[in-house]
Amino acid sequence: MDIEQRQSDLIDHFVKQASAASNPPALSSVIVDATSHPLLFAFSEILALPNVLQLEATDNKSHLDMLRLFAHGIWSDYKSNADRLPQLTPDQILKLKQLTVLTLAETYKVLPYDQLMQELDVTNVRELEDFLINECMYAGIVRGKLDQLRRCFEVQFAAGRDLRPGQLGNMIQTLSNWLSTSENMLVSIQDKIKWADSMSENDKKHRKDVEEKVEEVKKSLFKADIDFRGHEEEICSESGGVMDFEEERSRPKRRRHPIS
Repeated sequence: MDIEQRQSDLIDHFVKQASAASNPPALSSVIVDATSHPLLFAFSEILALPNVLQLEATDNKSHLDMLRLFAHGIWSDYKSNADRLPQLTPDQILKLKQLTVLTLAETYKVLPYDQLMQELDVTNVRELEDFLINECMYAGIVRGKLDQLRRCFEVQFAAGRDLRPGQLGNMIQTLSNWLSTSENMLVSIQDKIKWADSMSENDKKHRKDVEEKVEEVKKSLFKADIDFRGHEEEICSESGGVMDFEEERSRPKRRRHPIS
């Protein structure tokens, strides 16, 4: 099962659980379970539920803030606000660090080891590479190449995170620009296809004209050859009864006897 289908099934599961939660403590428990699940990396559908948003006015508001952190934040955001958020479990810490890698991979295609170690609170390269391989690539959320010589992670693929507030408008604008560019490119390609078709037709017409002229020349040459042969035979026929001058000279002459 690919990561998109897996995410969809898990989101449906936790949305149903959160919708059925009858009180803030029960809802907070669902939030903890969702943010701890090793295979769930998207939370916007849970965050959009009306009863989840109602936690804003309860004593469990910190769990709503924690859910927002997992939807849009990174590990350094938690460290900056740890005093007003619930204490994270080891599974939640791992999840938030995985989400941190996703956020960085969305922004940069080459991630220096030094930057990653600082963002993830990792102390050495071996620990960082193990984390990227075992917790990120094996989980299917990123793909890439570990370059030990250059001390960086080259990103080839990264799963998308939840859209941040205000990000949807920018994405719609980006997609609109892409669509406009694609339409212009399509028109340009169609024009080039029409030009190529026109040139092909012109080439075919020119070739046909040349072939027709060649045939005309062949016919003319053939007719001229026939006329020449006929004229030659006619000359030979007319000269059949005329003695050649040389032939006349070569004949012996008769001697005339004198009359006695």
